[in-house]
Amino acid sequence: MTDQPTHLIDQVRAGDPHALGQLYDEFAPRLLRVAQQLLGSREDAEDAVHDMFVGLPEALRRYEERGALRAWLTTRTVRVALMRLRSVKRRREDALTDTEHASRHNAGDLADASELERAIAMLPDTLRAVFVLRQVEGFTHPEIATLLGISEGNSRVRHTRALEQLRARITR
Repeated sequence: MTDQPTHLIDQVRAGDPHALGQLYDEFAPRLLRVAQQLLGSREDAEDAVHDMFVGLPEALRRYEERGALRAWLTTRTVRVALMRLRSVKRRREDALTDTEHASRHNAGDLADASELERAIAMLPDTLRAVFVLRQVEGFTHPEIATLLGISEGNSRVRHTRALEQLRARITR
């Protein structure tokens, strides 16, 4: 599928559930990874992506097809995930358990990946959000500032602090 499935967008706007399912199949796996990195929990990530897709037909009515749909969906998912972070107190133990469970099923160097995932999950929410958006998703500091409602300088400071905390935890 192309990054701009215009025919599917039009069908979802018209209320076609099959077209919405096709968009979900195409984009949900990546969006789940982003949400899980931000939220630290697979269940919370699934809820955030579900919420984003439930509101998608209405949101697509306002979508202007100037940029890539994938980037627009990622931005919407990040916003939903950040709203969940602000409204729900999560327990760190749950996030660590979810991260350890996911790490056991990944290929590659599980020890290093598991250690890094645990360290990321242990970051304070404000630092983890900036770190994931910058390092994992490749957003720029101005974009992160807009998404999080903070200044660009604050984004840079949080990113630096996140890196410092990760280095300290991993080198212990």
